[in-house]
Amino acid sequence: MIDAVEAVRKRLLKATAALESAEIPYAVVGGNAVAAWVARIDRAAVRNTQDVDILIRRSDFDRVKEALQAVGFHHRFLFGIDCFLDDPNSHPRDAVHILYACEKVKPGDFVAAPDVTESEPAEDHQIIMLNSLVQMKLNAFRDKDRMHLRDMLDIGLIDQSWTARFPVELAARLQELIDNPE
Repeated sequence: MIDAVEAVRKRLLKATAALESAEIPYAVVGGNAVAAWVARIDRAAVRNTQDVDILIRRSDFDRVKEALQAVGFHHRFLFGIDCFLDDPNSHPRDAVHILYACEKVKPGDFVAAPDVTESEPAEDHQIIMLNSLVQMKLNAFRDKDRMHLRDMLDIGLIDQSWTARFPVELAARLQELIDNPE
């Protein structure tokens, strides 16, 4: 298990270092961003994640592709997502997944993803700002997103007052988790 966790961390650092070197704006989102925010409050509450999600501007995609391929990643378009695999035979879950800034991730989403400017430095890379991360998690609202939100609620990173920050549909989702944490 430790090897799997370390592989994700190495993939994250390899990808973000390539983007930094190429001076391409980006933000780490998803489980790695949640982990970075949770670790600021309670390192013991951090959950592992299996992939790396990076937000970029679509206009930078060709540069991103060039930068990631230059460090050994292999581009594939799988299940409607641009992915960068460690090698051609890697599983899509063991990949860097690209999301596009200022675009809806899925057609039915309530809001578009934030811009990459809504980020800040973490230990070794840029992460999406907390407000934007919470909005993305509320927007997606899959089982793992709800779990990430519960984790943030449990450690006090977010609370009841956050419902006022979001559109009514997303605020209702957060209220649902506050009212029914299980």
